[in-house]
Amino acid sequence: MDEDLRERVEREAERAALFNALKHGSDAQVGAIMGPLMGENPDFREHGDRIPGVIAPVIERVNGLDESAKRDRLEELDPEAVEELDAEEEEDEHDLPDLSNTDDGVKMRAAPNPNGPWHIGHARMPAVIGTYAERYDGEFIVRFDDTDPETKRPDLDAYDAILEDIEYLGFEPSEVYRASDRLDIYYEHARELIDAGGAYTCTCPQGDFSELKNSGEACPHREKDAETVHEEFDAMVDGEYESGDVVLRVRTDIDHKNPALRDFVAFRMIDTPHPREEAADYRCWPMLDFQSGIDDHLTGVTHIIRGIDLQDSAKKQRFVYNYFGWEYPEVVHWGHVQVDAYDVKLSTSTLKEKIGAGEYDGWDDPRVPTIKSLRRRGICGQAIVDAMVELGTSTSDVDLPISNIYAHNRELVDDETDRAFAVREGVRFEVAGGPGSAHPPVHPDHEDRGERDIPVGDSVMLEPDDVPEVGERVWLKGFGPFGREGDTLVYTDESIDIVREKDVPVVHWVPTDGSVSVRMRTMDGDVACFAEPGIESYDEGDLLQFERIGFVRIDEQTDRETVVYFTHE
Repeated sequence: MDEDLRERVEREAERAALFNALKHGSDAQVGAIMGPLMGENPDFREHGDRIPGVIAPVIERVNGLDESAKRDRLEELDPEAVEELDAEEEEDEHDLPDLSNTDDGVKMRAAPNPNGPWHIGHARMPAVIGTYAERYDGEFIVRFDDTDPETKRPDLDAYDAILEDIEYLGFEPSEVYRASDRLDIYYEHARELIDAGGAYTCTCPQGDFSELKNSGEACPHREKDAETVHEEFDAMVDGEYESGDVVLRVRTDIDHKNPALRDFVAFRMIDTPHPREEAADYRCWPMLDFQSGIDDHLTGVTHIIRGIDLQDSAKKQRFVYNYFGWEYPEVVHWGHVQVDAYDVKLSTSTLKEKIGAGEYDGWDDPRVPTIKSLRRRGICGQAIVDAMVELGTSTSDVDLPISNIYAHNRELVDDETDRAFAVREGVRFEVAGGPGSAHPPVHPDHEDRGERDIPVGDSVMLEPDDVPEVGERVWLKGFGPFGREGDTLVYTDESIDIVREKDVPVVHWVPTDGSVSVRMRTMDGDVACFAEPGIESYDEGDLLQFERIGFVRIDEQTDRETVVYFTHE
């Protein structure tokens, strides 16, 4: 990296760190800065392995400034960024725009297809509608849209898994429905629609109907009398047809400018039995637009949030609502969300395929972009909610840097999380002199929590990047100053002033004797570590911060090793 590029990296990192620290009211972190830095400066990416080392001292310097100094410096570097911060402070307290027509109450729904556990993108819906329900003292219901037993076949374990994810995110639905329990309700409304002249049975091959539809010509079955339609629909319900033989269509406008809205399918035959025993005997299944539209009305939904790509759904459902004389709910459309940092796309079917092929250990593998994975890594559900709510409800597709979730989580857990030492690829050194044990604080900001007692023994291990050259000194955190003589670290009995005045680095370490073997599971694979003996006293599920490495969640404690999941820096 040449000097000009290095200076630009440092300048951009300083600007990003200042903005991040002022926005969140906390210290900036290398991990939180790397995403935006690389995103805004693509030419930095080829130097990605060197940039953390370049920007770490810059970020540390920024964190040493008080808020006023940070603001003054950001004003020098990027006045528009300061204006942006000021504008955010002046905005309404809510990240989400107000809903319209709320005088009669707010009732919103999440309508998952239970074809597998949720990936991170799925969290946006419960996060936003749950937040809206709290704001308006409204209701949040869950309806499993599981009426496709073939192409999006439900996973029987997913029903409970999704409800567990919603609970983890901090919400409790007031009602839970399974559409596959409600087939007779949909049949009843189909019959009412037939009586209203709004539906007819059609036996046209799909290709033939498409040609008619696209040319604006009516299906030859369109003018069947209601009695015949009822008879044929009853035969559908009784399972007398096979898949592809017949459908029930909603009569719309055959001249509609959008061919997709012309006489769309409401019910079709599916030969594959539903995996739920309660629904396994049904063969006549509603299409999602019909089923969802009926349920939204019957369950009292007042406001719907759905993807911008589903605008046709509202238009189709309005035809049905007009036949019944119902008022359509308020609709908010938004774009898709994509999360960075993962090598696999946010797709339940793709994840299911890769997990089934053994590429990942399961839905909570740290390399998998699922809510279960984040939970196992020690991410608070509230951190995910906060990051999703910040995205708002824009109709544009949005990118969510995983660092945003990490930043929110850091704010939630940092103050309560004890510290510990761990080293990766430890390099062993004999120790000469110094105290018999070290006493670093349990938490640097809370003296009242006391100190850790780490027996030192005859040798310690350092991380390779922290190994001093022969003749150089190093300060072992919580222990003291040492100089390297050959393969021995010799205690020098100097004051802490050497760290500031002579740039002696402060590093973490672990004693060789009594250290705990740790397997740290990360997004990049498993990492072997050694940790200080004290971590054995923590319970499974507890969070720790491995100093200078990051937060981890204790996943398993055995006599052989401790398994932790890496949370984030």
